[in-house]
Amino acid sequence: MSSSKRKQDNAAGPDASGEAAYHVPVLLNEAVDALRVQPGGVYVDCTFGGGGHSREILRRLGPGGRLIAFDQDPDARRNLPDDPRITFVPHNFRHLARFLRFHQVEVVDGILADLGVSSHQFDEPGRGFSTRFDGPLDMRMDPAQPLTAAEVLRTYSPGQLQQLFSQYGEVTNARTLAATVVQQRTLRPLTTIAELKQALHPVVKGNPHKYFAQVFQALRIEVNGELAVLKELLEQVPAVLKPGGRVAIISFHSLEDRLVKLFFKNGTFEEEPYHPFSTETRKQIFRVLTRKPVEPGPDEQHQNPRSRSARLRIAEKC
Repeated sequence: MSSSKRKQDNAAGPDASGEAAYHVPVLLNEAVDALRVQPGGVYVDCTFGGGGHSREILRRLGPGGRLIAFDQDPDARRNLPDDPRITFVPHNFRHLARFLRFHQVEVVDGILADLGVSSHQFDEPGRGFSTRFDGPLDMRMDPAQPLTAAEVLRTYSPGQLQQLFSQYGEVTNARTLAATVVQQRTLRPLTTIAELKQALHPVVKGNPHKYFAQVFQALRIEVNGELAVLKELLEQVPAVLKPGGRVAIISFHSLEDRLVKLFFKNGTFEEEPYHPFSTETRKQIFRVLTRKPVEPGPDEQHQNPRSRSARLRIAEKC
């Protein structure tokens, strides 16, 4: 994600109200401009959603161009435009190289991924992504997968819960929070958003809205394996992107952004150690085009408050 988010998505064809209802694309022109779309090129939208970014890519492609669009959420399929140039892959983008081969594509000219949760997913109470509604503690981007947020809360050990709340949610009282979950799950089922918020109310620190947003982020990342999936995507990019091709990634929290930044810079997910007397130089995979990430401007943030945390990084394959 499909998510993070963030796309001017279309629920049923070109109707503008349908697009806005499904998902508002973040950094639409900035992200698609970054790809330098060539009329006859081949491009990948890793997070189709409602198709906002995909439609802009298609608008810039010529008759001989091609777009491969991935999305694991079955709701996304109904947003497909009637266009022979697009191939839809109903799977997670962690399978990028596999499905490009399946569709007889060896290399591509550009790759775009808008990570995170779509507005549609946030606004559907039954999906369990938002603290604004009551609903099941689900949080699956792919409803076919078995692990839900409720299952995490029911089965994880105190240590596992503490680690995910601390690492993925950056919750300051992660140990207390984990202990509270373990205690409360013996007293009542934690299967709905309301039940979880009520159970955790005594240990909320600071702004309750921000606190629960951090808790939900941690659970969502764990349920969907978001950081592992992002790493798998990035590791496949060098093999499938043409020299001179561009990759543009929009992330929505610091954990994702750091992975993208490191991989674009070093080709790994670790900081390069500094050796002042070393003469060895690592061959660069990418030329980084964004020393600092591109952020939405004031107008976009005003029109779409969910865009405020978006960060776009762009790199070109050497």
